[in-house]
Amino acid sequence: MDYDNAGKHRKLQLNKLEEIRNDAYESPRIYKEKTKLFHDKMISRNIFVVGQKVLLFNSRLKLFPGKLRSRWNGPFVVTNVFPYGAVEVTSLTKGTIFKVNVHRLKTYYENFPTENVDVIELRDVLPLEE
Repeated sequence: MDYDNAGKHRKLQLNKLEEIRNDAYESPRIYKEKTKLFHDKMISRNIFVVGQKVLLFNSRLKLFPGKLRSRWNGPFVVTNVFPYGAVEVTSLTKGTIFKVNVHRLKTYYENFPTENVDVIELRDVLPLEE
């Protein structure tokens, strides 16, 4: 046995093991970065302006949600937009002013145009045999 060759061979084995260990640490990080980029690309950003009408998510309905009850209250009017996702809204009915997070809001659409409405009359094609 040659101790010098055995020592060099062992050093090569340890270096390969270290490389494999580094790759094992690196690959989950790369996977997480790619997953985060894909997820962030799919998120739609809501941009609200002053005077816009919005609906507010009612988070208190989680304990006792009505079967057909809507979780969105409103409409509210945006009175001020703060940086980092805070919005000040005013209630149209009560006039109360409060700050909410942007994630609890969605735009309120009113008065949809009903110009191109097709009406289809349904009737029986075959007469009933008695």
